[in-house]
Amino acid sequence: MEDKRKYNGGNKNAGRKSKAEEVQLIEKLGAIEPLTFMALEKGLENGDFKFTQLFYNYYAGKPRETKDINVTNEQPIFNIDTLDDI
Repeated sequence: MEDKRKYNGGNKNAGRKSKAEEVQLIEKLGAIEPLTFMALEKGLENGDFKFTQLFYNYYAGKPRETKDINVTNEQPIFNIDTLDDI
């Protein structure tokens, strides 16, 4: 039997961008960096929560998300039938 996985293909554009593309993008964004800091500063001065949240997510790191899971009753994963039950 032939292994058909080699025919799966996949997205040819998937994966990380090349280092050259990354450097070009950083250079483009570098030109508007002063504007972004001024916009962030104005948002912080106005007391806008989203700007404050954005600042602290980058400055101190995004807080780890935790979830409290409470199980109220135990349910069996599967039922075992014995010969007595039949």
